[in-house]
Amino acid sequence: MSHPTISVRNVSKKYRLGHVGMTTLRDELQRRWARLRGDHTALGVTAAREKADSPSEFWAVRDVSFDVEQGDVVGLIGRNGAGKSTLLKILSRITEPTLGEIRIRGRVASLLEVGTGFHPELSGRENIFLNGAVLGMARSETRRKFDEIVEFSEIGKFIDTPVKRYSSGMYVRLAFAVAAHLEPEILIVDEVLAVGDVAFQRKCLGKVKEISQGQGRTVLFVSHNMNAVENICTRGVMLRQGQLVRQGSDVRDIVRQYLAEHQRMEGTATWQNPDNSFANEFFRVDRFYLADRDGEVLTPPVPNDSPISVVIEGEVLKPDSNLQIGYGLFTDDMELLYYSTNLDQPEASWIEWQRGSCRLTSRIPARLLNEGKYRVGLYLSLYRRRWICEPGVKGPTVMFEIIGGLSDSPCLVVRRAGYLSPVFEWKVSSGVELLAEAE
Repeated sequence: MSHPTISVRNVSKKYRLGHVGMTTLRDELQRRWARLRGDHTALGVTAAREKADSPSEFWAVRDVSFDVEQGDVVGLIGRNGAGKSTLLKILSRITEPTLGEIRIRGRVASLLEVGTGFHPELSGRENIFLNGAVLGMARSETRRKFDEIVEFSEIGKFIDTPVKRYSSGMYVRLAFAVAAHLEPEILIVDEVLAVGDVAFQRKCLGKVKEISQGQGRTVLFVSHNMNAVENICTRGVMLRQGQLVRQGSDVRDIVRQYLAEHQRMEGTATWQNPDNSFANEFFRVDRFYLADRDGEVLTPPVPNDSPISVVIEGEVLKPDSNLQIGYGLFTDDMELLYYSTNLDQPEASWIEWQRGSCRLTSRIPARLLNEGKYRVGLYLSLYRRRWICEPGVKGPTVMFEIIGGLSDSPCLVVRRAGYLSPVFEWKVSSGVELLAEAE
């Protein structure tokens, strides 16, 4: 029976909040002196003062349990203050848990803060060998990896410069290169990758995939970049106020839950018309809203890989073949992206309007829009005769936000330029195929 690489059982970490200084030291000395003298009265006074001045307690992590198997890439998800960094420090043996236990099978390399594990007075070269020694590697092993580390970090010109003169970006480049290439069984990476530039972030994320999938090593990963978490993680662990909320292999669904809880946007995905606004003799709008893939009212934000339905409900009061109903899609700054209406189809497919209630539904396809906030305005007119609701000018507007789900490619873990982010298929023909086509 195989054992998990990391086992966390009922782990809690408590901090004491309050002033620490001479007063606290004085009280401690008084208590110890009273105990030595057997002075129970003084002990009682000291205890009473401690109780009155007792600083509050703060549980950064509370009763957390989960397992990590070999080769897993686990994304720790949660808001600032959720306990992610505290949990990583416990797993890295930087601090001990107040309660519970952890079991780790294998060497651990941690990249938690800029500067962790490096001696500022030593050069980059010397720090590489120092880190190798800390991980228990022979000098020959580190020397064998040295050129690969320097090449990956892209700071070869400065490898013999004391690291205290490095910029934060250079520090992170070298630190990640060392942690990833010195072959620990477990790699723990906190938000430090946010310091590097976009190109280096992609390079690091690609390396994380390589060492987990290709080499079977285990990675614990913390990032506020939900695209990166979706793209590289095989499991998710969601924390809220120090407690485990959810864990599992459906990383994208865990990310969606986290975003839905913590990244609400202003505005709404539905509009109703109890006052019969925009009254006209042809069509009364009752409800205009956005729906998810299950037909439920949309709860922003949504990922790029999920379709969004635009739904218009109302009543046809006077049938007219020129009745044009649809929507306009706008950026958050009300820059028009496109219009879509029922008359976009071939004439043979146009709706045969009948008096009474009706519902029109159209989909904004998945894999179309980039990350960002968008507005959808109701389009209602008589074709080439008059506007009833002109999107962006007059009429109701509903809103949604796209976050995450951009692509399965490691090149698309961050937002690209532009409003659209479609994923199209590409065919690459080799030289032999081109020659055959020419013949």
